[in-house]
Parts: sequence; structure tokens; C-alpha cells
Amino acid sequence: MSPAFLLTTLAVVLTPGPGVVFTLAAGLSHGRRASLVAAFACTLGVVPHLLASVTGLAALLNASPVAFEAVKYLGVGYLLYMAWATLRDREALEVGPAERRPAGRVVVSGVLMNLLNPKLTMFFVAFLPQFVPAGRSGSVGAMLELSAVFMALTFVVFAAYGMSAAAVRDRVLARPRVLSAVRRVFAVSFVGLGARLAVA
Repeated sequence: MSPAFLLTTLAVVLTPGPGVVFTLAAGLSHGRRASLVAAFACTLGVVPHLLASVTGLAALLNASPVAFEAVKYLGVGYLLYMAWATLRDREALEVGPAERRPAGRVVVSGVLMNLLNPKLTMFFVAFLPQFVPAGRSGSVGAMLELSAVFMALTFVVFAAYGMSAAAVRDRVLARPRVLSAVRRVFAVSFVGLGARLAVA
């Protein structure tokens, strides 16, 4: 497996995005179990992007500059919306007493969040196909293998984010101002990702 693929995959997974915010918020708000469920949900949200690649939708977008640009700027708009929503919705990162949220609700939220994540769309449209031998037998299998690696790294990294958030949960409870700082950092991250995507 190409070192370039692994390094870029790690960069994509580690970069703060909607899934990271969701997993961190789950860990801060509801503890370790919720953070692991959130990490699993975000990993599950990769599947629709994989299916789009396997069925040829990714190739169609790659072949059509207009469609590619449309997807890119929809992604930019979504990231800017996430920045605005993060600053506006103070309850999204509000920390309270630990409680057990229904796993089904966490999974649905996480899947929807990653389904709308433009970072994943760009990864599966523009990056992943470069490492798959086009027109050869076994190309689908190679794409599935690379996608499985991507999903495994997604779960491990997101789980680490969530567990770390859960570990400092008590300290955050004791310092409410930290929540405002975290909210601003995430908002700036969304704006930065949107700007980066716009010039990509």
C-alpha cells in the first residue's frame, strides 16, 4: 500500500471537520460510550461515499468540470454554514451531567453528518481513484481495500478524539469558559477548511 495514500488519509482523518466536532461533543457531553458510538457512526457515514465511487458517480464528477465545481462549492457553503451554526448553537457543545443517549439516535446523527461532509466527497472523487488501477480486473476490490483502510483509520482517530474529550470532561465542567473557546476554534477550523476547499 502506497505511503502517500496512508499519509494523505491520516491528514484527511485528523483534520478537524464535522465528524470530529460531533465526536468531541459526544465525548464532552455524554462520556466515553457516546464518543465511541459517535466514532462508529461517522465511520459508517463513509459507506455512501464508497458506494458512489464504486458505482461510477465519482468518475462522472471527475470527468465533468461543471459537476465537480458544483460539488466543491456546495462543500464550501456547507463548511461555512457549519462555522456559523457552531457559533450560533451554544447547546451543541454544552456540557452537562453524563447521561446515556440512545445509540440509534447517535448513529443516525453521525451518519447524516458524514454523508454531508464535503471533505469525504472530495477524497473519494479526486484522491482515491488515483490509487486504483483503471480498466483492470480487481479495481473494485482494490478500491474496497483502500476504503476499508480509510474507514479503520477514521474509527481509530475519531475514537481517540472522543475518548480524549471524555477524559477531560470533568475539567471542562469546572471551566465553562473553555466551551466558548472550543466553539470558536471549531468555527475557525470550518472557515479554514472552506477556504482551502475553495482554492483546491
